Amino acid sequence: MNVEQKKIDALNIELTLNISAEDYAPAKKKRFANYKRKADFKGFRKGMVPASLIERVYGEQILAEAVNEVISESLNSFIKDNNLNIIGEPLSSESQPAVEWKDGNAFTFLFDIALTPEFELEVAASDEIPSYTVTIAAEDKQPMIESYKKYYEEQKSKDENAEVKTDEEIDSEVSERLNAQYKDEADWKLNKDIRDYLVSKAGFEVPEAFLKRWLLAVNGDKITQEDLEKEFPGFIKDYKWQLVRNFLMKKFDLKIENKDITDAAEAFVRYNYAMYGLPDVPAEILAEQVNGILHDQKQLERILEQVEDQKVIAKVKETVTLKPTEIAAADFRNL
Repeated sequence: MNVEQKKIDALNIELTLNISAEDYAPAKKKRFANYKRKADFKGFRKGMVPASLIERVYGEQILAEAVNEVISESLNSFIKDNNLNIIGEPLSSESQPAVEWKDGNAFTFLFDIALTPEFELEVAASDEIPSYTVTIAAEDKQPMIESYKKYYEEQKSKDENAEVKTDEEIDSEVSERLNAQYKDEADWKLNKDIRDYLVSKAGFEVPEAFLKRWLLAVNGDKITQEDLEKEFPGFIKDYKWQLVRNFLMKKFDLKIENKDITDAAEAFVRYNYAMYGLPDVPAEILAEQVNGILHDQKQLERILEQVEDQKVIAKVKETVTLKPTEIAAADFRNL
């Protein structure tokens, strides 16, 4: 087996695997014996099918499986021996030459490998990030005030005993609701600004061309080229933040405990029920749904990412300087 490495750039490598008949012969022999043992042909007892018939029917398939086994072992060994932190998995090169699947042939396979970028990132009090407090003017409240007034009037027309509120009470109710709404939006924006700031400060690039090919390969017919081009900028943004988040989890030595995961799952279930107007979830239902989340791999991964996000961002908020910044609601909406 001969492996040749060609460095395309800092993040991309092309590997050439030259595989001789001697390299794949042991794997082919083992697989051939397995096929022969299991072969079931009419007129022959199981395991007694002539080798020539096995070769004629399954020869090319056995050869391909044996060569692919050698390829897989060779790629894994190369990655491990060279301590490579790769993205996804190796992809067959677009310049791969045609292959003639014939026993005894030597084979050449080309693979593209992309590396996870390496970077350093310091987080300190000298890093300043604005933390917005939104001020609400009378004109910001007016549309909601009119909507509330109309609602209470309609309720009164339907039921003379319905609650009646004064203009002052409505104004207070609207102010309270808008303040809560803008506080949530300001918190969301602060978290987003922290992520964007840290990714920008880290200043690394990723192998985008490889990532596009890899996404198409792993998703099969679930995604089109058009879909990929449309969604790719968002994917790259999330992927870069994931790399930064993983880096900071290690840098700050942040740990995730079982309680963190359970608490996050409970919060998720409670939030879903609250969205349907059910703020109080019975304990047995809560426990059942949390257990379901913790045993669903996709949901568990989502919860883990959410917990990592919360831990990293909370630590960053403790470390950087959050600059209090008042801003009018109209200006905040335009950020």
